[in-house]
Amino acid sequence: MATVQAVLGNLTVTERGILTAINTGASSLSFVGSGFIVLCYLLFKELRKFSFKLVFFLALSDMFCSFFSIIGDPSKGFFCYAQGYTTHFFCVASFLWTTTIAFTLHRTVVRHKTDVEDLESMFHLYVWGTSVVMTVIRSIGNDHGHIRRLGTWCWAQSGRTGKVVHFITFYAPLWGAILFNGITYFQVIRMLNNATRMLAGMSERSHQSDAWPDTKALNRWGYYPLILIGSWFFGTINRIHDFIEPGHKIFWLSVLDVGMAALMGLFNSIAYGLNSSVRRAIYERLDLLPESCHRWFPKSLKPRGQRQESELVPLKIEDQR
Repeated sequence: MATVQAVLGNLTVTERGILTAINTGASSLSFVGSGFIVLCYLLFKELRKFSFKLVFFLALSDMFCSFFSIIGDPSKGFFCYAQGYTTHFFCVASFLWTTTIAFTLHRTVVRHKTDVEDLESMFHLYVWGTSVVMTVIRSIGNDHGHIRRLGTWCWAQSGRTGKVVHFITFYAPLWGAILFNGITYFQVIRMLNNATRMLAGMSERSHQSDAWPDTKALNRWGYYPLILIGSWFFGTINRIHDFIEPGHKIFWLSVLDVGMAALMGLFNSIAYGLNSSVRRAIYERLDLLPESCHRWFPKSLKPRGQRQESELVPLKIEDQR
C-alpha cells in the first residue's frame, strides 16, 4: 500500500517484520470484506441497482488495493514496479469512488435530480482517469535505486522531491475527497433533518414512523467521512513527520499508519456494503435451507420486519418537497 512504502526507512529488521505482519493481516481482512461485497453484487441480481453499483466499484478498488498490498515484492524488476503502481492506482480509485457516492446522494436528495444514472460514464472517466494521472505523475522523483533495500514493498520515495510528489498525488486528493464528502453529507443530513422535523410537526404519528428509516440512514451517513479520516490520519501525520525529520522514524506511529490504512477496505465494506438490502438478499437464500440450519445463523442477518433501510437515497424524497 502507498503508506507502507514510506515508513520502513531506518527501522530495524524486527520492526520491519512487525509492520509487514500488520500490513498482511489488515490487508487480508480488507480483501475478504471487499471481496464479499463484490461477490454479493455478482450473485444477487436484486442488488444491481445504480446506487449499489457504485458500492461495487468501491469494493472492487479496495479488493485490488488490498491484494497488491499483500503480495508485496517476491521478485525484482518489472513486477516490483507494477506492484507499486497498482497499489497507488487502486487506493486512489477507492477514495475517489466515495466521492461519487456522496455526489449521487447530494444530487438526488438536495438538488432533487433524477439523472444520476446518466452520469455513470462520467464517474468512470473521473475515477479511473484521475487515478491514472496521479499514478503517472507520482513516478516523478521516484528513486528506484532504493527498491532492493526496502525488502517487502516497492517504489519508495526516498528523496525530498519524491516525498513532495507523493503527498501531492495521494494525500492532497485524499484530503480533498474527505473535505468534499464532509461538506456533502453535512448538507444532506441538514436537509433531511429539517424535512423530518417538518413531518413531525405537520403529520400524525404514522407519518413520523415512516420517517424513521431515513433517521437511521442519517446516523450511518454521518460516519462515512470518518472512514477516510480514520484510515489516513496517522499516515498523513507520519508523512509530514518524515518530511521534517527524515532520519527519525516513530515506530508506534508507523504501526498506526500501516494498520489503519490497510483496514480501509474492511471499513468501507462494512459501512457502504452491509446495508439492509444485502442482509435481506443473503437471508432469502439462507431461508431456502432446512429449518434445522437456521439456528446456526446470526440474528443480524434476519430482516427486521419488512421495513427497508435506504442504501444511498432516502425513501421519502417526494414528502420533502
